[in-house]
Amino acid sequence: MKSIFAAGLLTLASCESNLDKINENPNDQASIDPKYLLTFVEKYTFQVNGDNMYASRMMIGTDGENSYQYMKWNDASFEVYTKGLLNTGKMMQEAEKRGNKNYLAIGKFLRAYHFFNISLKVGSAPYSEAAKGESGITQPKYDTQEAIMSGILSELKEANDLINTNDKIEGDIVYNGDALKWKKLINSFRLKVLITLSKKTTVGNYNIATEFTSIAGSQSLMTSIADNGELKFADAADSRYTMFNNSGYGSSLYMADYFINMFKDRHDPRLFTFAAQTTGAKEAGKAITDYTGYNGGNPTSPYSDNAALITAKNISKVNDRFYKDPTNEPASVLSYSELEFILAEATARGWISGSAKTHYDNAIKASFSFYQTYVKNPGQYFSGFDINQYLATPLVVYNNADPLQTQLEKIMTQKYMTMFHQAQWTSYYDYLRTGYPNYPLKAGVAAPFRFRYPQSEYSYNSTNLKTALAAQYGGNDNINSKPWWLQ
Repeated sequence: MKSIFAAGLLTLASCESNLDKINENPNDQASIDPKYLLTFVEKYTFQVNGDNMYASRMMIGTDGENSYQYMKWNDASFEVYTKGLLNTGKMMQEAEKRGNKNYLAIGKFLRAYHFFNISLKVGSAPYSEAAKGESGITQPKYDTQEAIMSGILSELKEANDLINTNDKIEGDIVYNGDALKWKKLINSFRLKVLITLSKKTTVGNYNIATEFTSIAGSQSLMTSIADNGELKFADAADSRYTMFNNSGYGSSLYMADYFINMFKDRHDPRLFTFAAQTTGAKEAGKAITDYTGYNGGNPTSPYSDNAALITAKNISKVNDRFYKDPTNEPASVLSYSELEFILAEATARGWISGSAKTHYDNAIKASFSFYQTYVKNPGQYFSGFDINQYLATPLVVYNNADPLQTQLEKIMTQKYMTMFHQAQWTSYYDYLRTGYPNYPLKAGVAAPFRFRYPQSEYSYNSTNLKTALAAQYGGNDNINSKPWWLQ
């Protein structure tokens, strides 16, 4: 059934060069059960994205110059408008026909999630008129980034109000139809949007800190890893881990020293689940849990220099389970661990009362629980590990009395350490807004603030695009132009 449904949906959302051009017959009123659309959009939304790990200094390539690794990326893709948002909109239309509020609520969450990520990538973007080709809008206007962020906060509030325990949710491969878990994810994601806007005081009619305080104090939030907004993989066609059988992962992907050294310095056994021993360490018969058996390459060095480490047998590959295991751990868009880091940061900033240390400790405990639950044969990595001892070590221990910047560095460092193959570009955006963790950059090369707009937009929606560029960046579509959320 999955393969039949997936094929049908790919036809429904066939990629067109025009952002909002959809199917040749706009008068076709064919109906499709929203459960099939939900499955498709969930699968599309929750996949692993590996590109961010180059930019976030977690991995390096050794077979050529990777643009993300060297901070030279170019155009964003707007495929999400057809593959994600078009199908989400159709799901919501079908839900309205059936009077099912839960599909509407989940649709609003999915819209918010995708527009949030689109806007963080480029700035202003089609929002209020997007994915409305059936209504005759084939050249949608661009909304400002502030309008988009304010709009998705309103959509998430509406989603929270709509979600209920009466309307049945079928086709749900994330929460298996559990509306209460969806409610927790929706509200937790509201907090993620607000903390991402930490450099601003207001967004639209929302006061950011006040809204955060209200949601955190009155709404249902995630309380354990069982609430994670994640996709579990299965060893079946179209359901396997995103990187399974990926030849590039097996041949040329290695660990960055910046990332790997954080774990070595803290004697953090999560390292062993991410990285493989160096060839030299394997040949020497070192134990898997010997930290000296792991080494990374410099993400700012020429790829040929890092390739030389391979010859020297002194660089760790990505753990082979990521491309040999068809399942692995689930991929999350937002986890309980990330939520606790968000609450820790909000407490440190004075947005909510309580102990930032408690949230920070809970976040780290949740991360270890996640890997001990989902990584196969966890005993070989975590045997004898004591989480309370770890939390008390000098590089990890949290002090509520420290200056804000010290607290933020602790939070962002540990949050970063939980993000390997998780939560898409979150770590990079955290770096852009807080400066932590302090990524190594090649001299004279700045970390880009954004992607450029797709060439297809210059071809099919140039008037609206150029108007947006003039208003934001003085007409320059430059990766170093600073968008509203970072100003």
